[in-house]
Amino acid sequence: MKTATPQMARAINDRLALDLLLEHGTLTAPQLRALTGLSRPTVSDLIERLRVNGLIAVVGESGEDRRGPNARVYGIVADRAHVAGVDVRRDTVDVTVADITGRTVGSATRPLKTARPLDTARPPKTARPLDTARPPKTARPLDTARPPKTARPLDTAGPLDAAGPAGAGRPPGAGRSVEPGRSGEPGDDLVTIIAGTVAEAAGHRSLHAVVVGAPGMVNPHSGELATDNGVPGWRPNLLQSLRHRIDAPVTLENEVNLAAVAEHRIGSARGRRDFVLLWLDDGVGAAVTLDGRLRRGASGGAGEVGTLGLRGGSFCDLVSTEFIEGLDRDSLAARIAEGAFASVAVLDPGLVVLGGETGRSGGDALAALVGERLAALSPVPTQVRPSTVEGNAILHGALLTALSIAHRDVFGEVPA
Repeated sequence: MKTATPQMARAINDRLALDLLLEHGTLTAPQLRALTGLSRPTVSDLIERLRVNGLIAVVGESGEDRRGPNARVYGIVADRAHVAGVDVRRDTVDVTVADITGRTVGSATRPLKTARPLDTARPPKTARPLDTARPPKTARPLDTARPPKTARPLDTAGPLDAAGPAGAGRPPGAGRSVEPGRSGEPGDDLVTIIAGTVAEAAGHRSLHAVVVGAPGMVNPHSGELATDNGVPGWRPNLLQSLRHRIDAPVTLENEVNLAAVAEHRIGSARGRRDFVLLWLDDGVGAAVTLDGRLRRGASGGAGEVGTLGLRGGSFCDLVSTEFIEGLDRDSLAARIAEGAFASVAVLDPGLVVLGGETGRSGGDALAALVGERLAALSPVPTQVRPSTVEGNAILHGALLTALSIAHRDVFGEVPA
């Protein structure tokens, strides 16, 4: 067993204190001692270290109702770093910017007006049980969430491998301002629109990390999209172009994977080490989390369940919002359970979360029916829950991932 050196012990203690401040907002020295179990001299030393490094500051006093000197109240210096989460859909680009504590400080949305058929990356439709198609839903606004509780001192990347795919390293000059772009007018280059939306949301603030969520399979080695995703204007090597336009590290991630990050940190899978998020919307997919880490697969294709061939057609054609309007709940539950069974039989995750518009709107009633149908198909016990992430789960996940990157870089990564 490796013995912690004094330097390692200080790094662990400092990160523990910072994570507790992220969780609680503000704390006094006595409160830090009570929460960490550290001695008075040790807490005094770490507070002084964090103040000198510009990570925390005195934000007030407490104890006015008792005798003796008031206790200083400490908080994290919120503007030490800012991050951006980006959700690129087939009709809009949504951006939220937050400070290092997770507080939202800016947001922007721009439309993608260039027409392109919906979901051209899907396989040909082999079955269309209901001719009741409706247009895709536009993104809902982000419901600001408080920062995740990350008091554990050794999990600096967050529970779902928040550093993202390969190729997300910090380029020279990162942390400076974002180059503005034009508005989302027809014919604008997609890179220009994304960079412009990020710049609008950031305002005068420099960014430490930017995480972009988009449909499609992301190659975990190159970090680029491996297949066409149907987003107007998307082209090969778009990530590299974004990195030249946005003066901050930019990470690209599959949008369902990011929704799973949000579900794990602030939603129905909180506290679970293993689960599968089944995304049921105008597109259909899944995200796999095992032993607390997001699993992308050798080529980034883990969770691509939309192409599963089921009775009556592909899973995507049977449960996407385009084809289920008017379908009774029992029939819908049967279809969802049949698709979920493949993941349950192979992975035994113990929990399936129903996300996307269908999963959220179906609520507990649909989840219960899917659970009953799934139990009849598989002997493996599996809970089924609806998503409980408020607002745009993809944007939440992008922001949480970017925050984990900033926490690791600014607060320090605890030695293994």
